[in-house]
Amino acid sequence: MGKQARAIVDLSLKELVHDLNKAYADEWLAFYLYWYMAQVVSGKAYEDMSEFLNKIAKDELEHATELADLITKLGGLPIANPMDLEKNANVPYTVPPKNTADINRIIRIVTEAEASAIEVYTKLAKKTLGKDHVTYQLVTHILSEEVTHEEMFENLLER
Repeated sequence: MGKQARAIVDLSLKELVHDLNKAYADEWLAFYLYWYMAQVVSGKAYEDMSEFLNKIAKDELEHATELADLITKLGGLPIANPMDLEKNANVPYTVPPKNTADINRIIRIVTEAEASAIEVYTKLAKKTLGKDHVTYQLVTHILSEEVTHEEMFENLLER
């Protein structure tokens, strides 16, 4: 973002970058959790679940990339040290189940993570509505994908 684009943001850029970095940390933790579970899932229909989790993990990594790009454009820096991700996240990292065949537990973990992401992006959307059009567009785009993810996993639980 150029000087004028940053100047028209009607929010504290420092606070906005802080909030975006928290969401960035969330996305990295979600990516890792989903990717990890995709690698170790076992039991009935494990191949389908692995493929599904890998697809969602890629979406979460894309969100982290989009947030990093925006943070940089706003004049900030995304969190550089992976050790700082959990302490800067909105929610703590959820440890995957030890029973890698417990598909229902995996689905519940992911559904809860998506619900948390929906809360985070809803707050960011409300905060930026009419005050930062670029950030608002990105967070509502990500919010839309998180809503879709939650619905997909809830549908799996209902089966």
